[in-house]
Amino acid sequence: MLIEPTESESLHEIDRFCEAMIQIRKEAEDVITGAQPKDSNLLKNAPHPMSAIVGEWDRPYSRETAVFPLPWLKQRKFWPTVSRVDDAYGDINLVCECPSVDELAEQGL
Repeated sequence: MLIEPTESESLHEIDRFCEAMIQIRKEAEDVITGAQPKDSNLLKNAPHPMSAIVGEWDRPYSRETAVFPLPWLKQRKFWPTVSRVDDAYGDINLVCECPSVDELAEQGL
């Protein structure tokens, strides 16, 4: 992975990014060591949208861990609108919500 911060990112923002990468590695280590199951863990089920958090919870980790894996997220949480999309299903059943080429041509775009 290549990460190329620009001059616009503050040191604080770069530190937050590094903390997130370290946390993700710890979550992966939990799967590797067997502390978390391979089929249902923080990484496999991420991201955790609000609809998943307030719904039925049958995961082997707490809701708080899912929502706030790092303490600073309690003040600056970004809520994804959907959970993970099944990659294979998405590859086979591509859905494009863009206007068709013909519609764009009619609009002169």
